[in-house]
Amino acid sequence: MPPKTKVTKEMILSAVLEITKKNGFLSVNARSIAAEIQCSTRPIFTCYANMEQLKADFLRFAFDYYSEYVENYRKRAACKPYLVFPLSYLEFAEQETHLFHLLFIYDMQLNMRQASDFYHEVGNEKKAEEFARQLQVSIKKGKRIFLDLFLYTHGMAVLTAAKKLTFQPQYCEEMLESFLSALLQSEGRCDR
Repeated sequence: MPPKTKVTKEMILSAVLEITKKNGFLSVNARSIAAEIQCSTRPIFTCYANMEQLKADFLRFAFDYYSEYVENYRKRAACKPYLVFPLSYLEFAEQETHLFHLLFIYDMQLNMRQASDFYHEVGNEKKAEEFARQLQVSIKKGKRIFLDLFLYTHGMAVLTAAKKLTFQPQYCEEMLESFLSALLQSEGRCDR
């Protein structure tokens, strides 16, 4: 009789990722995870006290998956560096629709009452600073432009994930370049 495989948190999170990618996070439960791993439900509750704890870990795991997705896009894409974030975001919305819904629509941890609240989200300030350096504008201008570009891109991504619009990569790049050009012109006229 072969020894039983020890079920780890990593195995559980990978199973949840696969289930979510295929069917959406609402289809994740102890039985679906057990079926994906091919074990009983007992090891799942040995690793996690409850499904809320599992979901919290999974959101971090899924966001790490998204971050890796962006890095892989950066390595393979033939686009301007300042367009990597918005173009990879759009591709993720199209290719990983269920994960996009979970991370950037249903469980997005962004509470914005005013525009500057966007920078309370972990990582956004750093992304905006890198973006400003790439465009060779001040950090202050870069942050304003980055936020506007994010809001524009997010709208496009939501429509893509909802299967309401299909964007060709070249067309997306042209749209983003055009929008970015208008933002840069506007920022040049009014240095707030």
